[in-house]
Amino acid sequence: MKRIILAIVCAVSFGHFAYADTPPAMPVPRVSIFSTTTDWQALTGLTLNEYRGVFTPDSKLIGPKGLVLYYLDAFPCYGLGDGVRVWFGQNGKHDGDLRIACVYAPETITFSYRNAARDADDARNTGMLTCPVSSDGRELSIDMAKCQKGKDWDEYR
Repeated sequence: MKRIILAIVCAVSFGHFAYADTPPAMPVPRVSIFSTTTDWQALTGLTLNEYRGVFTPDSKLIGPKGLVLYYLDAFPCYGLGDGVRVWFGQNGKHDGDLRIACVYAPETITFSYRNAARDADDARNTGMLTCPVSSDGRELSIDMAKCQKGKDWDEYR
């Protein structure tokens, strides 16, 4: 019995010393970005107003699966809650609304995009899409045929 216990202790000790020089694998940190709670009106003295996006779809950009857009916050505008994701499909179908708070109506707006079906999860997107905007009061008109594709995410360093 003593030999069995001694053999187990030796095996465990040997295993420990065999890997003693190998550092433990460090987990890769993942950064999560959440909307700030900063009161931008108080900090800047500027008034924020709510704007809604109205899109003119472009079938070439949408493609056969559909197109998912995620609004990318940029001063003077910030996304509002669930109003930052919009899906477009063929034949004028869409799901979601663009709702943003802005100091003034922007001249361009930038989205993260990817071609995907309506119910696709929040998988990795392709890159950026920048679109010119015209405004009529609190309504932002976005003609998707005039949008320009930027770099794909894997091209950024």
